[in-house]
Amino acid sequence: MGSTAREGEPKARRGDTRQRIQDVALELFAERGYEKTSLREIAEQLEVTKAALYYHFKTKEDILLSLFQDLGQPLDELLAWGTEQPRTLETKQELMRRYSAALNKAAPLFRFMQENQATVRELSIGQIFKDRMFAMSHLLREPDAPLSDQVRCVTALFSLHAGLWALQTIEGDPEDKRKAALEVALDLVTQAHMGQ
Repeated sequence: MGSTAREGEPKARRGDTRQRIQDVALELFAERGYEKTSLREIAEQLEVTKAALYYHFKTKEDILLSLFQDLGQPLDELLAWGTEQPRTLETKQELMRRYSAALNKAAPLFRFMQENQATVRELSIGQIFKDRMFAMSHLLREPDAPLSDQVRCVTALFSLHAGLWALQTIEGDPEDKRKAALEVALDLVTQAHMGQ
């Protein structure tokens, strides 16, 4: 009889190795930088052969792209949801709340992207991220609104990003900082909506 997981024990899933690779790679990318991290170092950290790593990912960019796709899926779902909703203040505020939650779940990836902007720009994820930001911006701002109100909407998005990265040097609980950034973002979107 083959070995099986005991009742109550988690079963190993095929995706576990892939997830471990992603986690270790992101940790090394953040610690050493994307350019200075090799596939060999990732394999060594995981205590697997380079061939085992190649089974899942051929390049560092493949790992990063997979992280971006996995962690970016909620953002794609949010964009799809937003396009189906009426363009009301309530919808825009809910977009900001959901975007804040999605960023929070993918915080390590977005911190990596902030700290490695030059590298990200050169990789395919740079364009994917830019496209998502333009799509989100489009859902928040009205094209015929005054320019200052359109700027408020775009700035609201970057306020949430600042909550992940730039606010690291400000004392306080990370969740409190996330909520404060969301409050500012909601204020900006509300001001923009009221100005229309």
